[in-house]
Amino acid sequence: MPPTHTARRIACLQPSATVILQAVGEIGRVVACTRYCADVVPEVADGSRIVLADSWIAHSGEIAAAKPDLVIASVPYQEKAVIEILKAGARFLGLAPKNLADIYTDIATIAGAVGAPDRAEQVIAAMQREIGEVSNRAALHRRPRVWCEEWGKPIIASQTWVAELVDAAGGEFLGAPGRQTTADDVRRLDPEIILTAWCGAGERVPLEKIVADRGWDQTSAALSSRIFCIRDELLNTPAPPLLDGLRAIAFAIHPELFPRTKGIRQITAVPASAAENSPR
Repeated sequence: MPPTHTARRIACLQPSATVILQAVGEIGRVVACTRYCADVVPEVADGSRIVLADSWIAHSGEIAAAKPDLVIASVPYQEKAVIEILKAGARFLGLAPKNLADIYTDIATIAGAVGAPDRAEQVIAAMQREIGEVSNRAALHRRPRVWCEEWGKPIIASQTWVAELVDAAGGEFLGAPGRQTTADDVRRLDPEIILTAWCGAGERVPLEKIVADRGWDQTSAALSSRIFCIRDELLNTPAPPLLDGLRAIAFAIHPELFPRTKGIRQITAVPASAAENSPR
């Protein structure tokens, strides 16, 4: 029997919470989650759990119907969604990680809520160990310039934890993490490697199109065909799946050191930009 003071019925409005509970061996406590949670924890799509709207568009009635004693979501998103979560009446744990240290804290916090602090320490130690091993392997090699984005319209750089993974994998992260920028600004930085991981897009980022539309065909990355799409949940889920994202980043930056892994797609052709194709 789990301790009476721990959460027994959990509603996860964010995939990171679901995968953390799986990682600490407590996925059985999840009684409701979003459809996106199945992207990182396929077993929750077995029909036994209520499917809820996510942290962006939460509905109090849906949450209350699941009868959770704890709701885990990410903030800050839309104020209206946070109000809906609170209206549901259950205890609310809101996560807002910015870097890897925050993610480790979130893992420990969620595990603590279910009485599994020791398992959290094991998960955190495993993440830190692999990140350290990759960093040590890449440390003595040249650090190419890497542009990595989490959204394309507008162009937004990936989060700080991704910048930390790029650094560990032996690259120089370009731009300000999590900030909006322009195609011209990225072009002037002349990235040697371009990584895209658009939220909710899986591996469906149209690499050839964005290179042409943004005039990036003469960047060092395009000229050497080092433009990649990484499955978004591998970089945008602040939880253990980041290790798969790290492996993908490491391959993109140093293919001579790290093997090709799952969840990464490389551009096959670099079309000329619209400006070059226009009549003279």
